[in-house]
Amino acid sequence: MPKKILIIDDDIDLVEAMRITLEGAGFDVVDAQDGVSGLERAQKEQPDLILLDVMMGTQDEGFHVAYQIRQNDRLRTIPIVMLTAVGQETGFHFDKDKDEDFLPVEVFLEKPVAPDRLIEVVKAQLGM
Repeated sequence: MPKKILIIDDDIDLVEAMRITLEGAGFDVVDAQDGVSGLERAQKEQPDLILLDVMMGTQDEGFHVAYQIRQNDRLRTIPIVMLTAVGQETGFHFDKDKDEDFLPVEVFLEKPVAPDRLIEVVKAQLGM
């Protein structure tokens, strides 16, 4: 059975590009365009991994979603790969090792992510 990936991102074009990449690599993909529907979708779908944008309705919506996922008993163990252009827009960059308490995710990637890098990170997080 293919692993299921949930993409939570408001950039429809980017979601479709990631969907094509991930489905081409054999993954099932579901998506949501904001944090509220993303949390609902995560509860319903129980994905194997979540790709989460930071800036959606607000500049930090993704951070709040990540915290809510980590506080939820049914979702807390799902790996989160955070994708964002925050660094490009603000000049602020995150470091997983230094910012782990502030940013409860497994991997932080700057957009745009090359398709082969996306697959590499997803597979690594899924132990494939």
